[in-house]
This record gives sequence, C-alpha cells and structure tokens, in this order.
Amino acid sequence: MTETNRITVPGTDLEITPLNLGGNTFGWTSDVQGSFDVLDAFLAAGGNFIDTADMYSQWGEGHSGGESETVLGRWFAERGNRDRVVLATKVGAIQDAPGLAHDTVVANLDRSLERLQTDRVDLYYYHYDDPSVDIADQVRTAAELVDSGKVRYIGLSNYSTDRMREFFETARELELDHAIPLAVQPQYSLLARAGYEDGYLQVAEEYGVGVFSYFSLASGLLTGKYRSREDLSGAAREGQTAGYFEDGRDPFVVVEAVQQVADAHGVEPASVALAWLLAKGVTAPIASARTAGQVAPLIAATTLQLSDEEIAALDAASDGF
Repeated sequence: MTETNRITVPGTDLEITPLNLGGNTFGWTSDVQGSFDVLDAFLAAGGNFIDTADMYSQWGEGHSGGESETVLGRWFAERGNRDRVVLATKVGAIQDAPGLAHDTVVANLDRSLERLQTDRVDLYYYHYDDPSVDIADQVRTAAELVDSGKVRYIGLSNYSTDRMREFFETARELELDHAIPLAVQPQYSLLARAGYEDGYLQVAEEYGVGVFSYFSLASGLLTGKYRSREDLSGAAREGQTAGYFEDGRDPFVVVEAVQQVADAHGVEPASVALAWLLAKGVTAPIASARTAGQVAPLIAATTLQLSDEEIAALDAASDGF
C-alpha cells in the first residue's frame, strides 16, 4: 500500500489507510519489542491509522490500564514518527477513573497524552456511554476538548442508537458543531452482523460519519487459526469468543466459507473477512496483530476485491449472526 491508497474520513481532514491497526495487543500479548515490530511493519506497509484506549490492557494479569498507550508513546519517542500517524484513543472505561464526568474526562485525556508522549489525539472516542452524565454535558465537555487543541475530532463507541442520535442532535442544538462526532465504532464482523446492520448502520448513514468496526476478526476466529472449539482451549481470546457459539450457532461454518474465498484468491482468511467489511461500507475496520508477520494479511484486505457472488456467499453463510 502507498499513500495514494489512502482515504479521507468524512467531515475531517484525516487521511487514513482503510485499515485501522488495533492497539489492544500492545503490552499484553505483544511485549514491547514485539509491539514495536508490529508497528514498524504496519508503517512500512503503508499503514498510518492506529487505534488504542486508555483502559488497554487492564484485563491482563497485573495490568491496570495504560499499557498500550505507554508502549505507543515509547515507539513515537524512539522513532520520531508521531506526525506520520493518525492516532485514535478512548476515554471512559479505565478502572481507576471511569465515566464521562467533565473533570474525569479532562484528567484522563491528560494522562493519555502523557503516556502517548504527544500533545494531541486525532480522534478521541467516548469509549462507553455514561448514563449518569447528561448528553448535553457530554457534548459540552467534547467541545472543550476540541477547543483546547488536545483533541481534533470526537467519536462514539458502545452507545445505544438512541443515545447516539441524542448526542448528534444535542451538539447541533447547542451550536457546538465541533463536538459533533465524526466517527462511530460499533462491533461488526461476519460473526456479529445484527447489531450494526439493524441499527448503527442507519445512524452512520444519517449523520454521514466514518465507521470503524471493532472485533472485525471476531477475536481471531475469522483468521482461520482456529477450526474447532478445542483449538480455542487455553488461547488468550478463548473467553472473548464464547458469545459466537450462543443459541446453537456454529461460527466455523462461516470460517469455512471465508476460507473457500481466501483459497480462490490465494490470500489469508483475515484478508477476506476485512475485505467483506470494506465492501459493506465500513470506512476502516479495526484489526490487531500480535506479531509482525500478521500485519501483511490485514493490509492486503485494502486492495482485495471480492466479487458480488463471493459477497453473497459470505452473506448467506453468516446470515444467522
């Protein structure tokens, strides 16, 4: 990929690769050197868009959050490449200071900037809604962050569609256009279609925002690495995949359909799963890599053209999801 393959996030001047590298592995399943190797490989392949969160990876043993941002900050400092990267991070879920109260958000942004060793975040998500904080107050805080110069654009993740619409409309009513979100981050993949296609898709189209899907590879299921539940036993993401088996569903039927398309193109299954998302109108799916060798299949998705017949076959295989 080269810079000529980049796209512009709607409503912004952010030029990005249509593949968003997820930072959840940094400092968790990838140690510092492994994380640097992944990041170096991503930039070398033409990538420039990186997503993290202040709470990554507080779920890890002995972790408290901030590990991913800290690794990224070290990488920026050692490589001197901050200006080459479009950086997204999130606020609202770090365990020692959760929520979206004004002072909490302001303090957590500063903590993130310190860990990231930068003076601004290009895209700052409210990671989770905080029902205890009125949407109007959330909007005013967002406007203040943008006014400060520390945040360029606002995004929303894990809001209900009703609260998300309220956020957009409130920002308009308050005439705080710079607080209107320019990105939404929903869960969406071949193994998680209903929530997006029956709700968030309509919000995204109505307000013309960028869509950056998370769990795009279904916690690794859509990479083809696992072919049975036994394969998942003991894996770092075993717990994250349990929901894909609910209600008697078999995600491996979808995995097999993805593999068939991948074989036809001579690519990895991950490339097909991400290319399907791009074909569905996702601006840039989020996908992470534990090792540098896993980066190439992610980038390959951005130039993989699926036929209408292949898209239809994948749609049919994943219809129950």
